[in-house]
Amino acid sequence: MPKSFIRKSLNNMLSYVIALTAVVVCMLLGISIGSLSIPFSSIIDIFLEQWWGIAPSPDIPDTLVQIVMAIRLPRVVLAFLVGASLSLAGAAFQGLLKNPLADPYTLGVSSGASVGAVVVLFFHLQLPWFGSFTLPIMSIAFGLLTLFLVLFFTRAVDPRMSVETIILTGIIFSAFFSALISLMIALTGEELRQIITWLMGSVAMRSWKYVVMMLPFFIIGCLLLLVNHRELNAFAFGEEAAAHIGVHVAKRKLVILIGASLLTGAAVAVSGAIGFVGLVVPHMIRLVAGPNHRLLLPLSLLYGGAFLVLADLAARTMISPSELPIGIITSLIGAPLFAGLFLNRMKRKT
Repeated sequence: MPKSFIRKSLNNMLSYVIALTAVVVCMLLGISIGSLSIPFSSIIDIFLEQWWGIAPSPDIPDTLVQIVMAIRLPRVVLAFLVGASLSLAGAAFQGLLKNPLADPYTLGVSSGASVGAVVVLFFHLQLPWFGSFTLPIMSIAFGLLTLFLVLFFTRAVDPRMSVETIILTGIIFSAFFSALISLMIALTGEELRQIITWLMGSVAMRSWKYVVMMLPFFIIGCLLLLVNHRELNAFAFGEEAAAHIGVHVAKRKLVILIGASLLTGAAVAVSGAIGFVGLVVPHMIRLVAGPNHRLLLPLSLLYGGAFLVLADLAARTMISPSELPIGIITSLIGAPLFAGLFLNRMKRKT
Protein backbone atom coordinates (compact mmCIF):
# COMPACT_ATOMS: atom_id res chain seq x y z
CA MET A 1 0.00 0.00 0.00
CA PRO A 2 1.58 3.35 -1.03
CA LYS A 3 2.83 5.54 1.81
CA SER A 4 1.05 8.56 0.33
CA PHE A 5 -2.30 6.74 0.60
CA ILE A 6 -1.64 5.76 4.21
CA ARG A 7 -0.57 9.30 5.07
CA LYS A 8 -3.65 10.76 3.41
CA SER A 9 -5.96 8.32 5.24
CA LEU A 10 -4.34 9.15 8.58
CA ASN A 11 -4.69 12.88 7.89
CA ASN A 12 -8.36 12.44 7.02
CA MET A 13 -8.96 10.38 10.16
CA LEU A 14 -7.22 13.04 12.24
CA SER A 15 -9.43 15.71 10.64
CA TYR A 16 -12.56 13.79 11.66
CA VAL A 17 -11.27 13.23 15.20
CA ILE A 18 -10.50 16.94 15.63
CA ALA A 19 -13.91 17.93 14.20
CA LEU A 20 -15.81 15.49 16.44
CA THR A 21 -13.84 16.70 19.46
CA ALA A 22 -14.72 20.30 18.59
CA VAL A 23 -18.41 19.35 18.33
CA VAL A 24 -18.42 17.62 21.74
CA VAL A 25 -16.58 20.51 23.43
CA CYS A 26 -18.86 23.14 21.87
CA MET A 27 -21.99 21.24 22.86
CA LEU A 28 -20.74 20.81 26.44
CA LEU A 29 -19.99 24.55 26.56
CA GLY A 30 -23.46 25.30 25.23
CA ILE A 31 -25.05 23.19 27.97
CA SER A 32 -22.70 24.37 30.73
CA ILE A 33 -22.74 28.15 30.30
CA GLY A 34 -25.80 30.21 31.12
CA SER A 35 -27.53 32.06 33.91
CA LEU A 36 -26.71 28.99 35.99
CA SER A 37 -23.25 27.52 35.32
CA ILE A 38 -23.17 23.73 35.31
CA PRO A 39 -19.81 21.92 35.55
CA PHE A 40 -18.91 19.44 32.82
CA SER A 41 -18.70 16.67 35.43
CA SER A 42 -22.31 17.26 36.50
CA ILE A 43 -23.48 17.24 32.86
CA ILE A 44 -21.74 13.91 32.24
CA ASP A 45 -23.19 12.48 35.46
CA ILE A 46 -26.69 13.54 34.37
CA PHE A 47 -26.19 11.91 30.96
CA LEU A 48 -24.97 8.68 32.56
CA GLU A 49 -27.95 8.62 34.86
CA GLN A 50 -30.58 9.47 32.22
CA TRP A 51 -29.27 7.34 29.38
CA TRP A 52 -27.45 4.44 31.04
CA GLY A 53 -29.05 4.23 34.46
CA ILE A 54 -25.72 4.89 36.17
CA ALA A 55 -25.83 7.43 39.04
CA PRO A 56 -22.26 8.43 39.95
CA SER A 57 -23.58 11.43 41.95
CA PRO A 58 -27.00 10.61 43.43
CA ASP A 59 -27.25 14.04 45.06
CA ILE A 60 -27.80 15.93 41.74
CA PRO A 61 -30.97 18.07 42.18
CA ASP A 62 -33.96 17.31 39.95
CA THR A 63 -34.10 20.96 38.88
CA LEU A 64 -30.57 20.67 37.48
CA VAL A 65 -31.56 17.54 35.56
CA GLN A 66 -34.56 19.39 34.11
CA ILE A 67 -32.43 22.37 33.07
CA VAL A 68 -29.98 20.12 31.23
CA MET A 69 -32.35 17.57 29.68
CA ALA A 70 -35.45 19.67 28.95
CA ILE A 71 -34.07 23.16 28.28
CA ARG A 72 -30.41 23.35 27.30
CA LEU A 73 -29.80 20.00 25.61
CA PRO A 74 -32.66 20.29 23.04
CA ARG A 75 -31.58 23.86 22.30
CA VAL A 76 -27.96 22.84 21.73
CA VAL A 77 -28.93 19.81 19.65
CA LEU A 78 -31.25 21.95 17.50
CA ALA A 79 -28.54 24.60 17.04
CA PHE A 80 -26.15 21.86 15.90
CA LEU A 81 -28.69 20.42 13.43
CA VAL A 82 -29.49 23.85 11.97
CA GLY A 83 -25.83 24.86 11.63
CA ALA A 84 -24.90 21.48 10.15
CA SER A 85 -27.79 21.69 7.65
CA LEU A 86 -27.00 25.21 6.45
CA SER A 87 -23.27 24.53 6.20
CA LEU A 88 -23.69 21.24 4.33
CA ALA A 89 -26.22 22.83 1.96
CA GLY A 90 -23.82 25.72 1.35
CA ALA A 91 -20.95 23.35 0.54
CA ALA A 92 -23.19 21.48 -1.91
CA PHE A 93 -24.39 24.68 -3.63
CA GLN A 94 -20.81 25.93 -3.91
CA GLY A 95 -19.63 22.65 -5.42
CA LEU A 96 -22.52 22.34 -7.84
CA LEU A 97 -22.29 25.94 -9.05
CA LYS A 98 -18.46 26.06 -8.88
CA ASN A 99 -18.83 29.21 -6.83
CA PRO A 100 -17.40 29.81 -3.32
CA LEU A 101 -19.87 32.70 -2.84
CA ALA A 102 -22.99 30.52 -3.17
CA ASP A 103 -25.01 29.56 -0.13
CA PRO A 104 -28.72 29.22 0.75
CA TYR A 105 -28.79 32.87 1.85
CA THR A 106 -27.19 34.48 -1.22
CA LEU A 107 -29.13 32.26 -3.65
CA GLY A 108 -32.45 33.33 -2.17
CA VAL A 109 -33.36 29.82 -0.95
CA SER A 110 -33.50 30.93 2.69
CA SER A 111 -35.79 33.84 1.77
CA GLY A 112 -38.09 31.57 -0.19
CA ALA A 113 -38.20 29.07 2.67
CA SER A 114 -38.96 31.97 5.02
CA VAL A 115 -41.97 32.95 2.89
CA GLY A 116 -43.26 29.39 3.11
CA ALA A 117 -42.91 29.37 6.89
CA VAL A 118 -44.47 32.83 7.31
CA VAL A 119 -47.43 31.78 5.14
CA VAL A 120 -48.02 28.86 7.53
CA LEU A 121 -47.77 31.14 10.59
CA PHE A 122 -49.86 33.91 9.02
CA PHE A 123 -52.72 31.75 7.73
CA HIS A 124 -52.49 29.09 10.48
CA LEU A 125 -52.21 26.44 7.79
CA GLN A 126 -52.15 22.75 8.61
CA LEU A 127 -51.87 20.25 5.78
CA PRO A 128 -54.04 17.14 6.06
CA TRP A 129 -52.17 14.11 7.48
CA PHE A 130 -48.99 16.14 8.18
CA GLY A 131 -49.94 18.03 11.37
CA SER A 132 -46.91 19.74 12.92
CA PHE A 133 -44.80 18.79 9.89
CA THR A 134 -46.74 21.36 7.81
CA LEU A 135 -44.21 24.08 8.72
CA PRO A 136 -41.05 22.31 7.48
CA ILE A 137 -42.81 20.85 4.44
CA MET A 138 -44.07 24.25 3.29
CA SER A 139 -40.71 25.83 4.02
CA ILE A 140 -38.88 23.16 2.00
CA ALA A 141 -41.35 23.43 -0.90
CA PHE A 142 -41.00 27.21 -1.13
CA GLY A 143 -37.21 27.00 -0.81
CA LEU A 144 -36.97 24.45 -3.62
CA LEU A 145 -39.35 26.47 -5.81
CA THR A 146 -37.27 29.59 -5.23
CA LEU A 147 -34.08 27.80 -6.24
CA PHE A 148 -35.62 26.59 -9.50
CA LEU A 149 -36.97 30.09 -10.23
CA VAL A 150 -33.55 31.62 -9.62
CA LEU A 151 -31.83 29.14 -11.96
CA PHE A 152 -34.57 29.46 -14.61
CA PHE A 153 -34.43 33.27 -14.55
CA THR A 154 -30.63 33.24 -14.64
CA ARG A 155 -30.57 30.95 -17.68
CA ALA A 156 -33.10 33.19 -19.45
CA VAL A 157 -31.01 36.32 -18.79
CA ASP A 158 -27.54 34.82 -19.16
CA PRO A 159 -27.28 31.46 -21.00
CA ARG A 160 -23.71 31.11 -19.67
CA MET A 161 -25.15 31.23 -16.13
CA SER A 162 -22.23 33.20 -14.78
CA VAL A 163 -21.65 33.30 -11.05
CA GLU A 164 -22.37 37.01 -10.77
CA THR A 165 -25.71 36.64 -12.59
CA ILE A 166 -26.81 33.78 -10.33
CA ILE A 167 -25.98 35.75 -7.17
CA LEU A 168 -27.61 38.93 -8.50
CA THR A 169 -30.74 36.94 -9.35
CA GLY A 170 -30.72 35.43 -5.86
CA ILE A 171 -30.50 38.91 -4.35
CA ILE A 172 -33.42 40.09 -6.53
CA PHE A 173 -35.61 37.21 -5.39
CA SER A 174 -34.55 37.75 -1.78
CA ALA A 175 -35.60 41.39 -2.00
CA PHE A 176 -38.95 40.43 -3.53
CA PHE A 177 -39.67 37.80 -0.88
CA SER A 178 -38.62 40.20 1.88
CA ALA A 179 -41.26 42.59 0.54
CA LEU A 180 -43.89 39.81 0.65
CA ILE A 181 -42.95 39.01 4.23
CA SER A 182 -43.13 42.69 5.17
CA LEU A 183 -46.60 42.87 3.60
CA MET A 184 -47.80 39.92 5.68
CA ILE A 185 -46.30 41.47 8.81
CA ALA A 186 -48.10 44.74 8.06
CA LEU A 187 -51.39 42.88 7.71
CA THR A 188 -51.01 40.65 10.74
CA GLY A 189 -52.31 41.28 14.22
CA GLU A 190 -51.46 39.25 17.27
CA GLU A 191 -49.05 37.02 15.31
CA LEU A 192 -46.79 40.04 14.64
CA ARG A 193 -44.40 39.40 17.50
CA GLN A 194 -44.17 35.69 16.76
CA ILE A 195 -43.34 36.26 13.08
CA ILE A 196 -40.78 39.01 13.72
CA THR A 197 -39.05 37.00 16.43
CA TRP A 198 -38.96 33.98 14.16
CA LEU A 199 -37.59 35.99 11.21
CA MET A 200 -34.64 37.27 13.24
CA GLY A 201 -33.43 33.72 13.76
CA SER A 202 -33.32 31.92 17.07
CA VAL A 203 -33.30 28.50 18.69
CA ALA A 204 -34.48 29.88 22.05
CA MET A 205 -37.38 28.13 23.82
CA ARG A 206 -37.23 25.20 21.41
CA SER A 207 -38.20 21.84 22.89
CA TRP A 208 -37.51 18.31 21.67
CA LYS A 209 -40.59 18.71 19.46
CA TYR A 210 -38.58 20.91 17.09
CA VAL A 211 -35.70 18.44 17.02
CA VAL A 212 -38.09 15.63 16.10
CA MET A 213 -39.71 17.90 13.49
CA MET A 214 -36.39 18.59 11.78
CA LEU A 215 -34.60 15.25 12.18
CA PRO A 216 -36.22 13.27 9.30
CA PHE A 217 -35.48 16.02 6.76
CA PHE A 218 -31.95 16.40 8.16
CA ILE A 219 -31.18 12.70 7.76
CA ILE A 220 -32.61 12.46 4.22
CA GLY A 221 -30.91 15.69 3.09
CA CYS A 222 -27.54 14.62 4.51
CA LEU A 223 -27.74 11.21 2.84
CA LEU A 224 -28.66 12.72 -0.53
CA LEU A 225 -25.65 15.04 -0.45
CA LEU A 226 -23.04 12.81 1.19
CA VAL A 227 -23.57 9.94 -1.27
CA ASN A 228 -23.06 12.38 -4.17
CA HIS A 229 -19.59 13.59 -3.14
CA ARG A 230 -17.99 12.03 -6.23
CA GLU A 231 -20.49 13.75 -8.51
CA LEU A 232 -19.80 17.11 -6.83
CA ASN A 233 -16.08 16.55 -7.44
CA ALA A 234 -16.87 15.83 -11.10
CA PHE A 235 -18.99 18.97 -11.44
CA ALA A 236 -15.90 20.99 -10.47
CA PHE A 237 -14.56 20.29 -13.98
CA GLY A 238 -17.80 21.33 -15.69
CA GLU A 239 -20.98 19.53 -16.65
CA GLU A 240 -19.60 18.29 -19.99
CA ALA A 241 -16.56 16.75 -18.32
CA ALA A 242 -18.80 15.17 -15.68
CA ALA A 243 -21.02 13.67 -18.39
CA HIS A 244 -17.96 12.24 -20.17
CA ILE A 245 -16.91 10.28 -17.07
CA GLY A 246 -20.37 8.76 -16.66
CA VAL A 247 -22.26 11.19 -14.41
CA HIS A 248 -25.97 11.52 -15.19
CA VAL A 249 -25.81 15.29 -15.00
CA ALA A 250 -29.51 16.22 -14.94
CA LYS A 251 -30.45 13.51 -12.44
CA ARG A 252 -27.56 14.19 -10.07
CA LYS A 253 -28.08 17.96 -10.19
CA LEU A 254 -31.73 17.47 -9.26
CA VAL A 255 -30.85 15.13 -6.37
CA ILE A 256 -28.25 17.57 -5.01
CA LEU A 257 -30.60 20.54 -5.31
CA ILE A 258 -33.38 18.62 -3.55
CA GLY A 259 -31.03 17.51 -0.78
CA ALA A 260 -29.71 21.03 -0.19
CA SER A 261 -33.23 22.49 -0.28
CA LEU A 262 -34.47 19.87 2.21
CA LEU A 263 -31.75 20.90 4.65
CA THR A 264 -32.29 24.63 4.12
CA GLY A 265 -36.07 24.49 4.35
CA ALA A 266 -36.07 22.36 7.49
CA ALA A 267 -33.48 24.60 9.17
CA VAL A 268 -35.41 27.78 8.32
CA ALA A 269 -38.67 26.22 9.52
CA VAL A 270 -37.41 25.53 13.05
CA SER A 271 -35.02 28.44 13.59
CA GLY A 272 -35.95 31.25 11.21
CA ALA A 273 -33.65 32.98 8.76
CA ILE A 274 -30.01 32.57 9.83
CA GLY A 275 -27.65 33.90 7.20
CA PHE A 276 -24.08 33.26 6.11
CA VAL A 277 -23.48 29.95 7.92
CA GLY A 278 -23.49 28.16 4.56
CA LEU A 279 -20.98 30.68 3.23
CA VAL A 280 -18.53 31.03 6.11
CA VAL A 281 -17.98 27.46 7.25
CA PRO A 282 -17.54 25.61 3.89
CA HIS A 283 -15.19 28.33 2.65
CA MET A 284 -13.00 28.03 5.75
CA ILE A 285 -12.99 24.23 5.52
CA ARG A 286 -12.07 24.40 1.84
CA LEU A 287 -9.08 26.64 2.63
CA VAL A 288 -7.77 24.12 5.17
CA ALA A 289 -8.88 20.70 3.92
CA GLY A 290 -9.03 21.30 0.16
CA PRO A 291 -11.84 20.98 -2.39
CA ASN A 292 -12.42 17.20 -2.21
CA HIS A 293 -16.10 16.85 -1.29
CA ARG A 294 -15.52 13.45 0.28
CA LEU A 295 -13.84 15.31 3.14
CA LEU A 296 -15.35 18.76 2.66
CA LEU A 297 -19.00 17.73 3.10
CA PRO A 298 -18.75 15.85 6.42
CA LEU A 299 -16.35 18.42 7.89
CA SER A 300 -18.69 21.25 6.84
CA LEU A 301 -21.53 19.40 8.57
CA LEU A 302 -19.59 18.96 11.83
CA TYR A 303 -17.99 22.41 11.98
CA GLY A 304 -21.19 24.12 10.83
CA GLY A 305 -23.05 22.58 13.73
CA ALA A 306 -20.30 23.50 16.19
CA PHE A 307 -20.17 27.06 14.83
CA LEU A 308 -23.89 27.66 15.35
CA VAL A 309 -23.78 26.19 18.86
CA LEU A 310 -21.09 28.76 19.72
CA ALA A 311 -23.02 31.53 17.92
CA ASP A 312 -26.11 30.67 19.96
CA LEU A 313 -24.01 30.66 23.14
CA ALA A 314 -22.76 34.16 22.27
CA ALA A 315 -26.29 35.32 21.44
CA ARG A 316 -27.64 34.36 24.86
CA THR A 317 -24.69 35.49 26.98
CA MET A 318 -23.44 38.74 25.37
CA ILE A 319 -26.19 40.91 26.89
CA SER A 320 -27.43 38.50 29.55
CA PRO A 321 -30.12 38.24 30.90
CA SER A 322 -31.52 39.39 27.53
CA GLU A 323 -30.81 37.47 24.33
CA LEU A 324 -29.72 38.55 20.87
CA PRO A 325 -31.19 36.83 17.80
CA ILE A 326 -28.66 34.30 16.59
CA GLY A 327 -28.97 35.68 13.05
CA ILE A 328 -27.32 38.91 14.23
CA ILE A 329 -24.22 37.03 15.38
CA THR A 330 -23.85 35.04 12.16
CA SER A 331 -24.43 38.14 10.01
CA LEU A 332 -21.84 40.16 11.92
CA ILE A 333 -19.31 37.43 11.11
CA GLY A 334 -20.53 36.46 7.64
CA ALA A 335 -21.30 39.80 5.98
CA PRO A 336 -17.73 41.21 6.15
CA LEU A 337 -16.35 37.87 4.99
CA PHE A 338 -18.79 37.73 2.07
CA ALA A 339 -17.80 41.28 1.05
CA GLY A 340 -14.12 40.34 1.18
CA LEU A 341 -14.64 37.17 -0.88
CA PHE A 342 -16.68 39.01 -3.50
CA LEU A 343 -14.14 41.83 -3.72
CA ASN A 344 -11.22 39.41 -4.14
CA ARG A 345 -13.11 37.52 -6.82
CA MET A 346 -13.85 40.67 -8.81
CA LYS A 347 -10.23 41.85 -8.48
CA ARG A 348 -8.95 38.58 -9.95
CA LYS A 349 -11.22 39.06 -12.97
CA THR A 350 -9.94 42.58 -13.74
